[in-house]
Amino acid sequence: MSKRTALITGASAGIGERFSHRLAREGYNLILVARRRERLEALAESLAGKYGVDVRVLSEDLGDPQAPSRIIDQVQTWDLHVDFLVNNAGFAAKTSLVKSEWPELQQEIQVMVTALTELMIRFGKQMVSRGYGHIVNVSSLAAFAPTPAGMLYTGIKSYVLNASESADMEFKRSGVHVTALCPGFTYTEFHDVQGTRDLVSKLPSVFWQDAETVVDAGYRAVLAGRPVCVPGAFNKTMGGLSRILPEALRYRLGSRGRIY
Repeated sequence: MSKRTALITGASAGIGERFSHRLAREGYNLILVARRRERLEALAESLAGKYGVDVRVLSEDLGDPQAPSRIIDQVQTWDLHVDFLVNNAGFAAKTSLVKSEWPELQQEIQVMVTALTELMIRFGKQMVSRGYGHIVNVSSLAAFAPTPAGMLYTGIKSYVLNASESADMEFKRSGVHVTALCPGFTYTEFHDVQGTRDLVSKLPSVFWQDAETVVDAGYRAVLAGRPVCVPGAFNKTMGGLSRILPEALRYRLGSRGRIY
């Protein structure tokens, strides 16, 4: 194919789905990765028909440690190069640390830390060798916020933020840009899956953004070579304030309960 190719994980819904639309609109051929094959195939058909791009699907669970290698091998089998990578797949454990079984927590780390890092580095090295590429790792405003009691999620998203900045410092010398996209509350099915929809729906509308706005900000940021993108003035303010809170106050606020 003469067009550039984008690979999106967690592509079947929410921010991943909107990234798929945005990149197809920009003329990228797509590789869509998620667990739900039927949703991926329906999305692929819609995108191909609407934008005239080639769309391929990979039904993979990134909780499987072998999934990133299978994805990379399949891309090579197709004789494709990934020019734009979106690491979006993720979830949060639904119970506190002491109530969670280790396999669930292990899978959370596998999906959002290990798999994300493997795909970023292995595809990133290929981009560096070609002197071109863009990587968006979906972090969260939670990366800046006080860590709520009983959650790995904020720590994981802090890792994604820091790892993205580190990779960008190295890769950008070769023309490859990495951006940590750090949205706040976004209208997706994430909170339905987590069972927190009723709770977060009580928050004022100023807290919320739609997925398309978040994606637009992230896309523009990585093209501009900005390593961190916090979409929206409200989120930028909250993220900045969180960073300067005294540690004792951050701990006290976090201990009040789960926020994200």
